[in-house]
Amino acid sequence: MVYQADPERYQSMEFRRCGESGLKLPAISLGLWHNFGDVTLLENSRQLLQRAFDLGITHFDLANNYGPPPGSAERNFGRIMQEDLSPWRDEMIISTKAGYTMWDGPYGDWGSRKYLIASLNQSLKRMGLEYVEIFYHHRPDPQTPLKETMRALDHIVRQGKALYVGLSNYPPEMAREAIDILNDLGTPCLIHQPKYSMFERWVEDGLLDLLQEKGVGSIAFSPLAGGQLTDRYLHGIPADSRAASGSRFLNPDQLTDATLEKVRQLNALAEKRGQKLSQMALAWVLRDDKVTSVLIGASKIAQLEDAVGMLANRHFSKEECAQIDAILNGAN
Repeated sequence: MVYQADPERYQSMEFRRCGESGLKLPAISLGLWHNFGDVTLLENSRQLLQRAFDLGITHFDLANNYGPPPGSAERNFGRIMQEDLSPWRDEMIISTKAGYTMWDGPYGDWGSRKYLIASLNQSLKRMGLEYVEIFYHHRPDPQTPLKETMRALDHIVRQGKALYVGLSNYPPEMAREAIDILNDLGTPCLIHQPKYSMFERWVEDGLLDLLQEKGVGSIAFSPLAGGQLTDRYLHGIPADSRAASGSRFLNPDQLTDATLEKVRQLNALAEKRGQKLSQMALAWVLRDDKVTSVLIGASKIAQLEDAVGMLANRHFSKEECAQIDAILNGAN
């Protein structure tokens, strides 16, 4: 059956301006880190992308190494894009990244001009695209001069292969320097993508304030702490869960008694608010204007629908914020 986008797709989504740019991002964006590689059935990936777009999720976030194997998420996304979604290409924000190991030898990793430009060329070919909206440097490179990396990003925009550039995983002081270099080059940094959740709050120690000061947007990845901030582990570790699968992104050692007690208390508060813990955790990341969008992963359509459903109840009272902080600080 030929896919037709839902004509009501923009009715339930909230769009938020990304920093001081003219670009707006959906409050919920879909990351293709997991569940879109060759180990996943293509039809499942297709259904997820179609449903996401029908829910008003217009931003799809990839990287050169997403899969597994590396490159396969971009390739599968490109196939689905060409077969189903190409009539709506101009309604989408597609991003990709380079910075982690992608191929053998000294030119397939980190942040050299050689690597970044070659990697984006490969990514565009895999996805069948002429350009992406956002191209990120995926992580800081301790050996390549920061000016070289930023000049490569500037060059990519001037080539027309990306409309905007961003940073990911940069600590505050290095982010400040990179943003200043990009401003001097005439290609402002659009966005920063840090890891941020109730259980990982390092961005509150200067990064979010810096981004606001510089007019740069932000999009939080892992807002559910690898699935910890869901109802999945309220009663132990299910046999079919990520924690039980041997995943390097969530292992049983992280699910300590203290962590699980916090999860149970947070879940009780979410129930009082009339929503799931996962919905409350996403709403909490978006609780003020410092974060533009939350980047979710999904293996089931219901997870997409729950995430977008959060928008109906995403605000917190001062008392609720204080209660959440007390739970996270172990004061309860």
